Amino acid sequence: MRTGDLSVLQRPNDRLRRRRVANRGMELLAWLAAAVAVFFLGVVVWSVAQRGASQLSFDFLTKPQQASGGFGPLNVKQGLANAFAGSFVIVGLATAMALPFGILIAIYVNEFASRLVRSAVGLTLDVLNGVPAIVIGFFVFGLIVVAHGQSAYAGAFALAVIMLPLVARSTIEVLALVPDSLREAALAVGAPRWRTTLGIVLPQTIGGVLTGATLAVARVAGETAPLLFTSSLVATGTHWNPSQALQTVPVAIFELSDSADPADHARAWAAALVLILFILFASLGARWLATRSRRKIARAAG
Repeated sequence: MRTGDLSVLQRPNDRLRRRRVANRGMELLAWLAAAVAVFFLGVVVWSVAQRGASQLSFDFLTKPQQASGGFGPLNVKQGLANAFAGSFVIVGLATAMALPFGILIAIYVNEFASRLVRSAVGLTLDVLNGVPAIVIGFFVFGLIVVAHGQSAYAGAFALAVIMLPLVARSTIEVLALVPDSLREAALAVGAPRWRTTLGIVLPQTIGGVLTGATLAVARVAGETAPLLFTSSLVATGTHWNPSQALQTVPVAIFELSDSADPADHARAWAAALVLILFILFASLGARWLATRSRRKIARAAG
């Protein structure tokens, strides 16, 4: 065989070698980027824990914030139970508002809508997901608060607007993973389309729906700007009535960090640590639910 023929045979091997080197280089860059992200996350968590862990106590979690000043002796701000209770009420109401509508939007888009409508709704959800939280808070302020005053309902509605595209988008993606063979089998035995969707398709996606809801809750649990417009003028003590403004953890952190008292700053760090731990465990739960949902869909497809 001539030398020219040998060089032709060697070219694919050289090209394959270059591709392997490029692939290994991109893998190393991806690992480096992940390591940098984990490093900065660790720095943030460590910094918050170092400043706030000393303030965590049973009283901090169970006793409400106390007013200071006045004509009597200075009262000690003992805890943030009112903020934890208010966050629980407002986030719970927001989830109750956003979850049903998000699921219904996803079902309509993925199962019944035409391609044009699907594209329009998808674009709308993407735009809504990109709207700054402070803009949504100002919108709800003009829509509800101006006429009816601040309340937990107004704050929950603002957070529900933020949650809606997250829940709808995640549910659409999970519904798209359900194999068409399940739908075709149900339709073949005479089941109507709506019954197929509710009885066959939707049960396969429960884990994914809960994953989206959990991630949405983790997203809005730390939002401050909408609540400053809708539920920040609060009374002292722990309250559960959603018709009045309730204190929340993000707003409490904002107010305590703006104080001149170093003790308030320490309590703000402690509240931030509790919020980070909540988001961390919520994210881990979402990942577990997502893995379980993918395995369930894979078994159904097999």
